[in-house]
Amino acid sequence: MSDKALAAREQATTPRHYFDWGPMIARNAAGYFPYTPATNLLYGLEEATDMLLEEGLEHLFARPARMAEGVRRAVRAWGLGIVAESPQVASNVLTTVRLPEGIDGDKLLEVSETEFDLSLGNGLGPLAGKVFRIGHLGDINDLEVLATLAGCELVLARLGVPVDFGKGVGACQRWFAENPLPKAV
Repeated sequence: MSDKALAAREQATTPRHYFDWGPMIARNAAGYFPYTPATNLLYGLEEATDMLLEEGLEHLFARPARMAEGVRRAVRAWGLGIVAESPQVASNVLTTVRLPEGIDGDKLLEVSETEFDLSLGNGLGPLAGKVFRIGHLGDINDLEVLATLAGCELVLARLGVPVDFGKGVGACQRWFAENPLPKAV
């Protein structure tokens, strides 16, 4: 902590306990933490770090980028728009899909979850009810992405969006086949 932060702590009059740095500084000087340590979180952090390093950082970034492009190709094959219109600003974390006029995004989420056990993201802020989000980050693989896209096709059709079944899945599948991901390190 900076001297300025320590001085602010001394002058603060707000009630505090857990975020009072005094006990932390005193106990840390002796090599301890003054409260019950979040040991399980530290073990989880260690395991997560090991998993990331085991996969390899290059592979870690290449995998969601490849999946994101496959999902975007599927969305375009459905004839739907993507909020990030430029590849330079498109996220490799998720794809936000514009819904046709008259299709309620909240209803789409309800149908996807209750009828298909498919978890999709909702639109936020001014996009609420107008879009849905497909995530492609984390411990997922090609088959899970393809299954998610197949589920999206079923949900869209259920809501009256004209969907040529398999067209989006096929577009993504072709991308995956033509652009195999190198084996992890």
